[in-house]
Amino acid sequence: MTNKKLFTLSLLLGLFSVLLFPGYAQGPSGFKKNTITGKVIDDKLNVPLEYATISVQNVEDPSDLTGGITDAKGQFSVEVKNGTYNIIVEFISYETKEFKNRKVTNDLNLGTIKLGLGSENLDEVVVRAETTQVDIRLDKKIYNIGKDLTTAGGTVSDALNNVPSISVDIEGGISLRGNDNVRILINGKPSAMAGFGNTDVLSQLPAEAIERVEVITSPSARYDAEGTAGIINIILRKKETLGFNGSINLNAGIPENASISANLNYRTDKFNLFTTTGYRYNESPGYAYFDTRYFEPREDVFLGNIEYDRNIEDRDYDRINRGFNTNVGMEYYISDLSSITGSIFYRLGDDRDVTQNKNDYILNGESLLGTNRMEVENEEDESIQFSLNYIKKFDNKGHELTADFQFENDSETQDAFINEPVLYNNTDTGAIRVPSESTITIEDQKEYLLQADYVRPIGEESQFEAGYRGNIENEVTDYELYQEDADGNFILNRNQTNVFDYTENVQALYTQYGTKFGDFSFLLGLRLENTNLKGKIDSELTEEELQEEFSFDIDTNFDNNYLGLFPTVNIIYELGEEENLTLGYNRRINRPRGWYINPFPSRSSRNNIFQGNPNLNPAFSNAFDLGYLKRWEKFTLTSSVYYQRETDAFQRVQEEVFITGPNGQDIEVIRSIPFNLATNDRMGGELGFLYNPADWLRLNGSVNLFRFKLDGEFNGVDYSQDNFSWFGRFSSKVSLPWKIDWQTNLFYRGPSDEIQGTQEGILNIDLAFSKEILNDNATISLNIRDIFNGRKRASFTTTEFFEQDSEFQWRQGQSVNVAFIYRFNQKKQRQQRGGGNEDYDEGEF
Repeated sequence: MTNKKLFTLSLLLGLFSVLLFPGYAQGPSGFKKNTITGKVIDDKLNVPLEYATISVQNVEDPSDLTGGITDAKGQFSVEVKNGTYNIIVEFISYETKEFKNRKVTNDLNLGTIKLGLGSENLDEVVVRAETTQVDIRLDKKIYNIGKDLTTAGGTVSDALNNVPSISVDIEGGISLRGNDNVRILINGKPSAMAGFGNTDVLSQLPAEAIERVEVITSPSARYDAEGTAGIINIILRKKETLGFNGSINLNAGIPENASISANLNYRTDKFNLFTTTGYRYNESPGYAYFDTRYFEPREDVFLGNIEYDRNIEDRDYDRINRGFNTNVGMEYYISDLSSITGSIFYRLGDDRDVTQNKNDYILNGESLLGTNRMEVENEEDESIQFSLNYIKKFDNKGHELTADFQFENDSETQDAFINEPVLYNNTDTGAIRVPSESTITIEDQKEYLLQADYVRPIGEESQFEAGYRGNIENEVTDYELYQEDADGNFILNRNQTNVFDYTENVQALYTQYGTKFGDFSFLLGLRLENTNLKGKIDSELTEEELQEEFSFDIDTNFDNNYLGLFPTVNIIYELGEEENLTLGYNRRINRPRGWYINPFPSRSSRNNIFQGNPNLNPAFSNAFDLGYLKRWEKFTLTSSVYYQRETDAFQRVQEEVFITGPNGQDIEVIRSIPFNLATNDRMGGELGFLYNPADWLRLNGSVNLFRFKLDGEFNGVDYSQDNFSWFGRFSSKVSLPWKIDWQTNLFYRGPSDEIQGTQEGILNIDLAFSKEILNDNATISLNIRDIFNGRKRASFTTTEFFEQDSEFQWRQGQSVNVAFIYRFNQKKQRQQRGGGNEDYDEGEF
């Protein structure tokens, strides 16, 4: 019988005896009870470790096993009879400490027992103030966002926007240090929860599901080399507390939105069941404005061939998003040193978008024609993901083998109907009738992941690691465009209709070695990756017709292989107990995603299209990062400077081209298309602080300044530029009387120069209040996002054909949200080191 079984049985028998024979607990006449006491703390932080396990086994009678756990102060007390005992002190992620052959004839006080992290965490440096925690490792920074009041009732995207170094634009695009080529992982792996090639799904998942966010600006060799900016790893909650516990979250707000979600967990000695399940409904009104002025008059065959030199588009978006998602899993403990975890993630979305686009066509300052382009789009998508994880620990010192298998399938059907009635006509061309359009898009994506990692500590200060990852992703997009002819019949546009089959196959091997010499810690790694990109275009057009339609040479059936080595170096130098320097180097790859490859255009309006480029090659980068951290009693300072050089960088350019209408007409449009345009040198610096001047006040902020220099040309046009921009954020949290917290978040992104224009700055301010109720088992909060309605993008674009002023706001106006969270069988305050699967202390960042 294992020690855990004996321990559990002894606890149950002990409880049974106390209930039936309360007097016996004091010991019968002549039978003496002794008490073993002590206190367990973290050896570096000197903070108590709650829920550490104490096992006490009689050496002469191994079946005599008892024990207990530490309380919130790290203290424990265990009663035993006279005898000789082995005493074992354990805590998750920490090294085990044993006291062997201790003879107990009287009360025994073991004093203060200090536990250190297991050798698998030798690359970790933890910096913690009394109420603020920053986890700095050789290859990452770890932030807990669970106590951010402004994200209560929000989504994962809302939560990420409050994490230092990360910014989320108004369309939901995520960037790291101003670079949008970032890899999003869930629990260390690519996942359907993060979306297939986009971040739309992150705007559906509740922020309460997140435990912490790992910002990995200098990824080690264990991570996929994808993402020149780095990696954002989102860790979801999974409780380790024994018994049944969890939380229920209710949210409602204006614009109309409502959601309910539950985080539930049940753990015994042999298994751990967990789930996060929720449903959300939200309406998201938005708007866009485009004022395009052409240097030469142009014509539109659908507008009676009238000439105009200016087009004003005024769009209103009404979006309704409905989504159900659930993640259900179980971890089974095969033995004390091995476990297997299986989980299923399922998501069902049902969205409806209505876009009204009012167009005014102007010539020499005179309004000639007005139309209202109405687009009704319905989208249904379904995602399912199966995950299996196996962990085999060979000892309690970090020697282990892990294996993962994952399968995902995402199906999406999107249909749209576009109608454009004429509002006014001041021309002499007679009646004008703009033909209607109908589109059907069916996407199916499958992804397979197989991964194995082996970790072997070498002595007390070193560690060897090696692994394999195979990832195969296939995406099939079936697009049909129907356009109305002069007789009112809908005719298939064979020039735009297509099926695009795209496969990305990445196979990788890696190894890395970490060690510590005095005040230096090193993590050196090398990753070998082979990338295979295959695409097939199925169209009614011949290859010659395709070349003419797209105005550049394309390969309708391509198969490209790229083999690369990706070295990584990460170093920490301890200047003092509370001060260190970090240095990182890594080589990365940016692989073009499917929608960047698909050459058939998607239409945001009749005049503006986006078109992929199947000739895109991966971009490669080399990056260096130098960081400095210093902690005082109530103040923590983090800073870094970085440099990155990316070759064959993707850039989107706009140009005027002609596409073919349903009856063979040439239609002039503005096309946005990506190319391997430039060499991109990016450099910058960031500075952050965490300050707790008083128990009732917590402040944090950061600023990131970056400069990038592009060097490249396309079609004889030089797109080289030298651009500087910055963004900063500040947050304050004030604890008021009556258990009320008040938090204010401010974010500002500075103006920037783009390759074909400029973009103005963006200001966003959020406000939130919360109060603990029901004996601190529940929290009710109120938050107001974008209180000054400044979260909008205004830009100016100029080309050799036109100039354009535009403004866009994904979610128009302020939003107000009320959230209620009820927790049961949970400790609100838990001591934590190194980012394990438990709640952080109140006030930690």
